[in-house]
Amino acid sequence: MPSPNEILAELKKVKYPGFTRDVVSFGIIKDIEVAYAGVTVIIAAPSAKPEVIHKIAEDVKQAVGAMPGVPKVEVKLERPAADTQARPQPSIARKSLPGVRHIIAVASGKGGVGKSTVAVNLAIAMRGLGWRIGLMDADVYGPSIAMMVGMEAPVSLTQERRIIPLQRFGIKYVSMAMFINDETAVIWRGPMVTKLETEFLFNVEWGELDCLVLDLPPGTGDAQLTITQRVELDGGIVVTTPQEIALIDVKRGAEMFREVRVPVLGVVENMSYYLCLRCSKRHEIFSHGGGARYAAELGVPFLGELPLVRALREGGDSASPLAALNPAHPVSAAFKEIAASVIERLDAPRGQ
Repeated sequence: MPSPNEILAELKKVKYPGFTRDVVSFGIIKDIEVAYAGVTVIIAAPSAKPEVIHKIAEDVKQAVGAMPGVPKVEVKLERPAADTQARPQPSIARKSLPGVRHIIAVASGKGGVGKSTVAVNLAIAMRGLGWRIGLMDADVYGPSIAMMVGMEAPVSLTQERRIIPLQRFGIKYVSMAMFINDETAVIWRGPMVTKLETEFLFNVEWGELDCLVLDLPPGTGDAQLTITQRVELDGGIVVTTPQEIALIDVKRGAEMFREVRVPVLGVVENMSYYLCLRCSKRHEIFSHGGGARYAAELGVPFLGELPLVRALREGGDSASPLAALNPAHPVSAAFKEIAASVIERLDAPRGQ
């Protein structure tokens, strides 16, 4: 019969459904009892849905049951007392940012869906509607905000050694790219990434902002969870493309926000279709309508769809985002509509 420590080590291979982290690091495993008759694993997931708990229980049974010398596995769910279910989780100690009214995060369940493009143009569109906007590039390994917005000045610090963000198109922004050159590979372990993200959040002279937009790294790993658990977020936006393989990750992105008790402001479907300039016909290259369908299934708003256009890509490559370079462009108008919806939700009374 394996020992409790050996069983715990094996359970570190069991992933929390929809996440890259394991159930042990999530604190789901509360106790392991080893007896002659078999192994009993006690789990606790007070905020998880019943189907998530069931999946965790089945995966735990399978993992422990496959270990040599285990005749039987039982999984018990530890249910918290009713009066403690509504209490805030002590492990999530979020901070606010002085002078910043709202903080939102733009996320995606996978890379390559144009999340940073959406974050940049959304921030500029919100600025165009009169809001004071900051933009934080939280992707340490693949920073792209500085390239999309432009970096015309060196980084400077205040006398208190706080980072002064760069400014362009009326928005303030910071990115890892401000501290490395284009050829430098960031080869850091988790604690160093966490420290930098904390610096960008709490040691930047953001000043007075109506909204700080966080461009999260793709996926649902430690870096994303660190941010969502350390700062008071007013909401999250999930970016996807229409094909099924990307839409599966919409659920993961939405579930990430829900697990850390951050409201999902909505889903944006990028690369929704291609509008041919020659024939003026709409071509649905990556299928269409999946973003709206999945948003409805998840019970979250569908903020809008964005077409696949060359001008949007060229704007990002040349540090001239389309929403700033050509506000009259149809795609810029789409970003403005999305920005207006986001602002409306942020300004709505709590609970609506």
